Amino acid sequence: MKKLLNYFLQGLLFVVPVTVTFYVLLKTILWVDSLLPFQIPMKIPGFPQLEIPGLGLLTIFIFIAAVGYIGGKYIRNPLFSYIDQLVERAPLVKLIYGSVKDLVEAFVGEKRRFNRPVLVSLGHNAELNRIGFVTQEDLTELGLEKNLVAVYFPFSYSFAGELIVVPREKVKPIDASGTDMMKFIISGGVTEIKD
Repeated sequence: MKKLLNYFLQGLLFVVPVTVTFYVLLKTILWVDSLLPFQIPMKIPGFPQLEIPGLGLLTIFIFIAAVGYIGGKYIRNPLFSYIDQLVERAPLVKLIYGSVKDLVEAFVGEKRRFNRPVLVSLGHNAELNRIGFVTQEDLTELGLEKNLVAVYFPFSYSFAGELIVVPREKVKPIDASGTDMMKFIISGGVTEIKD
């Protein structure tokens, strides 16, 4: 009986994450499809009209990828320069736009910021350590000392985090990819780190 219960629990460990992931993805796809002002029916001669869940999402993905390709190849620099000039004139819009743009570029842009994971000693005797990412090495433009660096500490199970300025000598680089360390932190340390 105990063995059967163990098999059941092992089955739950497999079935629950797969089922929840599938359910969330399906609901998201159907929700995005419902937002579209048009439906993309698939017509096959001799068969009734089919509505394929996700076809709208696929269309949106292809459209955004095409815009990204054309924009990156032909329009990006002049258009972004023009948008940046417009945004510079509106203080509140400038703050929001600049913050969102920097955050997106930190993950997917040319200036990736979360690629240098570090271990920071927070206690006097290095009894308390925290994993974070160095986001700025030079803070002298802010009027801070040269030996200080900015370290971002993401929160577990959240997209939020906090920025702390710490002395450089308390920061020790971690020999791991930024992506692996971010997954490790966001998951609360339960994600396995593969070599």
